[in-house]
Formats: sequence, C-alpha cells, structure tokens
Amino acid sequence: MQMRYANVPLAALLGAALSFLPGCESTKSSSRSPSDSQESASMQSADAWKHARVGDRVTYSFSATQGPAPRGGGGTTRTIAGELTLEVVAVQQPWVWVRVAFTDASGRPLSQPRLAQDLVLPVRADTTRPLDVPHPGKATAETPSIAGRTWEALRYVSDQRPVDGPLRSSVYANTPGPLYLTHGLLESTTETAGFHTPGGFSLKLREVREGSADASAPVPALERPLGPGTYYDRYVDISPAPATVQRVCIAAERGYVLRTEGPVADVNAAPCSDFSQAEPEPLEELLMNLPWSVLSSGDWPPAAAASGTRGTFTAEGRSVPALIEQSTENVEGTERVFMQTYAADPWAPGLAGLAYEARFEPLASGNERVVAGGKRESEGGTRIVRWGSWLAGQK
Repeated sequence: MQMRYANVPLAALLGAALSFLPGCESTKSSSRSPSDSQESASMQSADAWKHARVGDRVTYSFSATQGPAPRGGGGTTRTIAGELTLEVVAVQQPWVWVRVAFTDASGRPLSQPRLAQDLVLPVRADTTRPLDVPHPGKATAETPSIAGRTWEALRYVSDQRPVDGPLRSSVYANTPGPLYLTHGLLESTTETAGFHTPGGFSLKLREVREGSADASAPVPALERPLGPGTYYDRYVDISPAPATVQRVCIAAERGYVLRTEGPVADVNAAPCSDFSQAEPEPLEELLMNLPWSVLSSGDWPPAAAASGTRGTFTAEGRSVPALIEQSTENVEGTERVFMQTYAADPWAPGLAGLAYEARFEPLASGNERVVAGGKRESEGGTRIVRWGSWLAGQK
C-alpha cells in the first residue's frame, strides 16, 4: 500500500507577465534568458545549504479555499489561512535542521490537528546524486516588490485548464539568498478548474531573515518529523500475494524530499541506505500541499472512526489510544467485516518519531469473512509494525 502526501494542484495566475521590448544588439547579447536565470538560481540555492546559519528564517502568508462539489454535489465552502514558517534551528554539516510551523496570523497554533504541531526535518547540505527539478510552465521575467524589497525574478505560468487541470503561477527569485530554504519562492497561486472541486491556494512571502554566523544550537530530537530522516515498516498480507514487509524511507537533500518504498528482505538490516531511485519533490511543493490536503481530508478524526469503538494500537512495545472504524458488507452471499484503526491522537507521545504521513492514515486495516456460527476468519490486511530514524545518533 503506497502512502503519499496528497498531490493536488496549487496555483493561479497573479497578473500579466513582464514582456521585453526589442533593443539594440548589445542589449540583446547581455540579456539573460529565463533558462539561464533558472539554472543560476538553482545553483545558488543548492550552494547556500552549505552556508546555512542557525536563525535563517522565511515566513509566508497562505490561504486555501475549497468550494462545494461541482455538478450539484452539495457541501459548504471550506477555508484555512495563516502563516508558514521555515527556520534553521541547528547546523551540523552536512546536516541542516529545519523547523516547520503552520500558525494563524498571530502566531498561535492552528485548530486543525493536521497542522497544529511544529515539525522538524533534517536536510543534507550535499547530495548523494544530482538533483534538479525544473519549475513547470512558461517563464517570464519581472521585478516584484515583496517582503520589503525588490527582487529580480521569474514567473512560471502553467495553464492546464484545457485538459481539466489547474491554472498555476509561481514566482521564484533569481538570487534566492536566505530563500534557499524554498528554492527562492516568492509567491505561488493555484486556481482549480474543470470537474475538480472549485477553489484555490495562495502563498506569499511576508518576511525573510538571516541568521548569525555565531549562533549555534543542539540538534533537536525527531519526535515530530515531517518525514526526512525517518522510516517505517508496514506488514502487508493481502491474498493472493505472499505476505511482505514494506519499508518507507524518507530523506531530504538541498531542499528536495526523497521517498522510497519497497519490500524488506531483512528487517534487522540498516535501513534507508539508497535513495538513488527516489523521485525528488521540492520541499516547498510538499508544504504547500498540506493546507489544501487538510481541506480535502476533512476534520480529524474521520467521522466513521470518531463514531467507532475505542481500543489500543500496539507496535514494538509502544501503545497509543486508537479509534476503530468497522463496517460490514454482503458480497455474493458472504458477509465481510472491514476494519480500520486510527490514532485517537495523531500527536500522542507513543507515536514519537513516526513520519507525518503515517500519523494521519490508518495504522492498521483488515477484513474478515463471517463463516458458519458467526465466527470470523481473517482475509488479511496491513499494519504498521515499526518505525524510527535512520540517521546516526537519532532514535
């Protein structure tokens, strides 16, 4: 079972792009093309991780809205807004430790459980392989004034409305500076279109701050990790395939998140040693997805689980209160019982070290067949069986 952060569209056109008038030949030859500017910004951002300082910080304002389902689906408009902050809290090269926080405009925790706690992620300042993810869309140059300064930047516009997709516009600084934490992102907007749930998302830089070369701080514990630096194992027993243990490994390198998933031959072997085949995802993209996914997923806990039974989930000696959702279904004369177990509190101390993505999915799921006499026979399922950090010195 593959578990991913929600991959949803995030942007909308924020105005007309700046166009250049033709000039003399000397002006043309000295002008930099968008592709040159993007390559330069990417190199500067990557190199800046090697010079990260405790206290480097960027703060964005964000808002997300999802309207009622189209085609008479009903429902109400849902919104969420606040601030997103990334701050370097420790540096021990080659690792840079970043705190991620979603808050309201006053800096208080948001009421939505999925965004209510700060998250920590270690990011490698070097790379185990070349990483470069081009920004999607057509690029045009402009000089926006954002967060108290004027930037040389590129706006990338991707219009997927002709194929039932979103309209997205993102602006990236040519010289990222302290914005290396988000690859130089200045602002981004998305507008959904077509048959998707109507709505949009916007994010804009509000403040940027450089840390001090003299500042230092101890490495934080990975109690509430976003994901990088951790792994978790899921036992999967779904007939007719043989039972396996699937391991999810998550890393981050120079602002890109890497994730792998596959069967484990030896659960006692050192985990997460190879990310060569992992698809890189820009950190800022993953973070922008989270508020949107909160609206898409609804309140926590899921309604069916909230009205279910209470129990306990246990893995490797760690136990947390759980909510168990149960339903029955008659399929071709055979009654089956389906069960899903969720954490009653996804931030419970017993889940310390578990990646964010796994906290808000079923910790266990399965189904049973009801046979003669009302007895139940298991037909398999999945269950998280262990988790931890693969970084040296971290539990």
